[in-house]
Amino acid sequence: MRVNKKGLLAAGAAAVVVTLGLAGCAGGGDTSDDATSSGTLTVWVDAERVDALKGAADAYTEKTGVEVDIVGKDVADIKDDFIQQVPTGKGPDITMGAHDWLGELSTNGVVAPIELGDSAGDYLPVAVDASTYEGTTYMLPYAVENIAMLRNADLVPEPATSFDDMIAKGQAAGLTQPFVVEQGAEGNPYHLYPFQTAFGSPVFGSGAEGYDPTDLQLGNTGGEQFATWLGSQGKNGTGAFNTDITSDIAKESFLTGKSAFWLTGPWNVGAAIDGGINVAIDTVPSPGPEVASPFAGVKGFFISAESDNKVAANDFLVNYIGTEDVQLELFEAGNILPALSAAAETASSDPIIAGFAAVGAEAVPMPAIPAMGSVWQYWGIAEADIINGADPVPTWQKLTSDVQAAIK
Repeated sequence: MRVNKKGLLAAGAAAVVVTLGLAGCAGGGDTSDDATSSGTLTVWVDAERVDALKGAADAYTEKTGVEVDIVGKDVADIKDDFIQQVPTGKGPDITMGAHDWLGELSTNGVVAPIELGDSAGDYLPVAVDASTYEGTTYMLPYAVENIAMLRNADLVPEPATSFDDMIAKGQAAGLTQPFVVEQGAEGNPYHLYPFQTAFGSPVFGSGAEGYDPTDLQLGNTGGEQFATWLGSQGKNGTGAFNTDITSDIAKESFLTGKSAFWLTGPWNVGAAIDGGINVAIDTVPSPGPEVASPFAGVKGFFISAESDNKVAANDFLVNYIGTEDVQLELFEAGNILPALSAAAETASSDPIIAGFAAVGAEAVPMPAIPAMGSVWQYWGIAEADIINGADPVPTWQKLTSDVQAAIK
């Protein structure tokens, strides 16, 4: 997958002619008469996406008479402001956000369900799964983000078939550090998760209503196998993982050709291309018997539980934000894979986007349940300890018992 900078930054742009004035309806059906009324919908988004939604807002107002006020907000403030203002009757009708807010938003009672209708089948499955909490859909998804393996195709022309094959390919290219991933003193379980799932050890089990907080899978046999493998790749083993490797050090190693493989996200691809690297995007090579599945983060829009315009808000999201044209506008604003399948296919004309999409097809939603907070506080520390030489199985068992106690 040889690409150039122009191909990344303009991904899909040449092929996409956005005609928001003609924005049709998604699978949710025609604009309902109930939604055609006077009034205003207030929508909070980050500054990067204000312009991307103006066309949809104007088209909706022209069709229904409902004004749509797109308000740019500092992304760092959106969630807290939403949680604080909604119970008072203030705040927006709709807010942009991330799926892993769902547990907190639901617990605080500030979001209303969304009716996707027949259009649910038009989205990438991981996007719909991430938008659903305890069996109810609360978010209209617009983007899916996950990590993948960046490969310097000039150093290693072919993708690795396994973790060991990746190391062997890098060594054959004369590299002493074939693979790099950021860790840090407190670990980085987000980046290590695909290796953990490769041993059949998700954090939680799941069912029809999503992740089950009572079914902690972290400490299953696969988890202990992962811990043992992680120890063998740490300080007292191969050294493939190192807590001294920060995000900046990992980037420098890849950009200078010291490493041929870099496990990271789309946010770092631009720097690699700017650095003259012939970048290919590969699935994460598995060290175990299962597919290496990273976390997927899904971005979307929530409806306020206190909105007086829920019908119009649902209609605007499903039938306007949920169109291919608008999802591609949002893609061009953020360069993240669209959640709508048709838009994702169009965006994937760029091989970089196609590469991340292929990995995303193997990804699983990051758990949004409140119990996940009890995992994060212990997880990275335990992994860092194992990398630095702690006895893997007892350390992993203590992690599991600490998490169980915290959840209870």
